[in-house]
Amino acid sequence: MRNLLKLMLTIIVISAISSCGSKDDGQLVGVFDRPTWKGINPYGMVYVPSGTLHIGVGDEDINRTFVQRPKAISIQGFYMDDTEITNNEYRQFVYWVKDSMAHAMLDHFVESEDGDESLIDWEYEIDWEDETLDELYYDGNDKFAGKKEYDVSKFMFEYQWYDWKGAAADNADWQKVRRDGSPNSRNSFIHKEKLNIYPDTLCWIRDFSYSYNEPMTRNYFSHPAFDDYPTVGINWKMAKAFTYWRTLIWDSYQSSRGDGINSEDFRLPTEHEWEYAARGGNELSPYPWGSYYMRNAKGCLLANFKPGRGNYPEDGGLYTVKATAYFPNGYGLYNMAGNVSEWTSSAYHENAYAFVHDLNPDIRYDAKDDESEIHKRKVIRGGSWKDIGYFCQTGTRHWEFQDTTKSYVGFRCALSFLGRSINDF
Repeated sequence: MRNLLKLMLTIIVISAISSCGSKDDGQLVGVFDRPTWKGINPYGMVYVPSGTLHIGVGDEDINRTFVQRPKAISIQGFYMDDTEITNNEYRQFVYWVKDSMAHAMLDHFVESEDGDESLIDWEYEIDWEDETLDELYYDGNDKFAGKKEYDVSKFMFEYQWYDWKGAAADNADWQKVRRDGSPNSRNSFIHKEKLNIYPDTLCWIRDFSYSYNEPMTRNYFSHPAFDDYPTVGINWKMAKAFTYWRTLIWDSYQSSRGDGINSEDFRLPTEHEWEYAARGGNELSPYPWGSYYMRNAKGCLLANFKPGRGNYPEDGGLYTVKATAYFPNGYGLYNMAGNVSEWTSSAYHENAYAFVHDLNPDIRYDAKDDESEIHKRKVIRGGSWKDIGYFCQTGTRHWEFQDTTKSYVGFRCALSFLGRSINDF
């Protein structure tokens, strides 16, 4: 009897120890202390649901089938900015970089929680009259008419990106490194780049020979009259840097609120995400508004482009127009045709449609500065205020070099949707 009681007591103690800190009662119920996640509804963005589309051209355009073979693809749902990034929105990025430089020069730092690094303390007020900040301005012979102006060539920003495809391709070696107990090689896939992020305002002069566009150079980015117009003079890398910064400030805001786990990163849309969004749910029509023509029944032009021969103002805009001009497409996106062409994340290859996957197709290539120009081509879509109507078609592919700035190329951001459908929340 005594042995039986001792055995029962031992079983009870073992059970108590094994269940200590556990609430699963031996059942498979998952982990309880997971971060909260309640979805995201980004300001200024619209939801584009998952779906399929046919890319490429029809039989009536046999020449273009060599660069745009017909293909059926599927796209995961995502968010996209309802307008191109405007001058005032990009100015928020420029001012953040300027203010961060000023804080650093004034030694406004605070130690991080783990004590490994010093972070800018944004609670400090910046005394713009402090002589320490004089090096942010033009001085000496660089001054014009005695004005106190920022030297925008000093507005530098470092952004990072992770080479996921490179890490996946190198997976076997990476696993070997882990098995051997060698130092983790993850840092070889983390890339950093520092660049000037101020828009190239001189592109208005450089893009057009024997043309008087100096007023646009002086005013387009800085004057409040153009605050709601799409920002231009942004190369592909600057657009990527903007998306990285936008992610930083969003994550910082969520962290300060204790608002659960962060969302996906803001990024440039892929070439085919852009085309899918531009169609607005219209599968066969060549334009975002669901028509085969660039005029409505009353003869009014439906986008900002170059109609006829040199008749730029016929559509209502001599250069760009406000980012919310004209009617949005079926998804609520403005100016997916005309106004400014837009950067995508995709690298340009003439025969890309022949080998890309039919699930979220995309080709990426981060060309280095010393590589040949052909590797620096990035897809732009949508046509612009200076283009003919052909470039405004949703299926038309075109490209620019990643390190060039143009007065007719801007961008908008995308954000992957985490889940099957927005209706699940």
